[in-house]
Amino acid sequence: MIELSNEEIRRYSRHLILPEVGMAGQRKIRNTSVLCIGAGGLGSPIAMYLAAAGIGKIGIVDFDTVDVSNLQRQILHADADVGRSKAESAKETIAGLNPNVEVVLHKTRISSENALELVKPYDIVVDGTDNFPTRYLTNDACVLLGKPNVYGSIFRFEGQASVFAPTKGGPCYRCLYPEPPPPGMVPSCAEGGVLGVLPGIIGCIQATEILKLALGKGSSLVGRLMLFNALDMKFRELKLRRDPKCPICGDAPTIKALIDYEQFCGVVPEPVAAGASPDEVTVHDMKKALDNPSLGIRVIDVREPDEHAIARVAGTTLVPLSLLPQRFTELDANAQYYLHCKGGVRSLKALNFLRERGYKYVKSVKGGISAWSDHVDPSVPKY
Repeated sequence: MIELSNEEIRRYSRHLILPEVGMAGQRKIRNTSVLCIGAGGLGSPIAMYLAAAGIGKIGIVDFDTVDVSNLQRQILHADADVGRSKAESAKETIAGLNPNVEVVLHKTRISSENALELVKPYDIVVDGTDNFPTRYLTNDACVLLGKPNVYGSIFRFEGQASVFAPTKGGPCYRCLYPEPPPPGMVPSCAEGGVLGVLPGIIGCIQATEILKLALGKGSSLVGRLMLFNALDMKFRELKLRRDPKCPICGDAPTIKALIDYEQFCGVVPEPVAAGASPDEVTVHDMKKALDNPSLGIRVIDVREPDEHAIARVAGTTLVPLSLLPQRFTELDANAQYYLHCKGGVRSLKALNFLRERGYKYVKSVKGGISAWSDHVDPSVPKY
C-alpha cells in the first residue's frame, strides 16, 4: 500500500482528523482506482471531488469534445476548452486541483467490444452517462467482473442515485429496470433541459458513495434508490431488492457475455447521408417550401412554446408535440407538411403519430432548427 507523503498529509489533514478516516482510511482512498464513464454533467463533480479527496487513480472514458452548451453544468471545462477533447480538458483540470492523482484517459466510446477491458483494471466504476444503451452496458460489464457500479441520472429538476453491487448482496441496474423504455420515450437533457446545479448534487452523492466504498464505512446506497426533486427540495428513498430472475445477476443468469445494447434498447442507427430516410427532408428542402408557398407545403414546428421563444423560423406554425393529440384535427389530412423540432427526434415522433391517423404527406426535417442554424441562417440561435 502506497504511503502518504508529508505534502499529502498536509493536503488531506481535514480527512486525517476524522476518526472514521485517519491515516489508514486516507491510504485506502489513495490506493483506490475509479473508472469514471463520462466527463460531462455528472462526471465533472464526481471527478473533481474524488481528485480533491485523494483517490489515487481516476480513469476518464469520454470521446466527445467540449461544446459551449456544456458549460452551464459541466464544471470540469472552461470557456477556453470549447472544441477540445473533454478527456484532455478533464485531465488538465484534475492536475490543477491535485497533481498527486494519476489520470488515465480513454478517449473512446465504451462499447461491447472494449467495456470489459476498460472496466477490469479499476476497483469501482461510476456511471456518468446519459443514455440507456451505455447504462445497460456499464451494468452488465460491472456484474460480469464483480465491480460496484455507482449509478446516477438527471433530468430537468430531478435526479436519482444508487449503488448496484450484486457481490455485496444488492441488485443490479437490470433488477430495477428490466427493460429499457421505448426509443424516444424519455427525452435527453438536450431535448428536455436540466437545471445546471442538479448534476452537481447527484454527482456529489455518487462521489460520496465511492469514498464510503473505498473506506468501507457507513451505510451505502446498495439496495436503495435515492430520488431527488430540486424544485421541491425533497429527497425520497426506495428500497431495492435483487431479482432472482434477473438475466445477469439472478440465480440462473442467461446473459453471460456483453450483447448489442443499441439493438437491445431499440436504437436505430442514423442514416449515412442527409435525407437518406424516405421520411426525412433537409433544411434546404424546408427553405424551398417556405420561400415558395405555391408548393403548398406547410412547415409545422413541434417544439414547445418555451423553445419557440428562444429560436424560431419565420413562416412556420407552432403545434407542440405535447398538444398534437388535441390539435392534429386542425391539420388537413390531404395537405403536405414538413415537421421540424430541435434536432429531428420529436418531429419523427410527430410524423409517426400523424401517419397512424391517415396523414400521408408528412416529412420530418432532418436536424431540425439546429441544422437550420448551421446550414441556412446562422442568425437563428442554437440552444
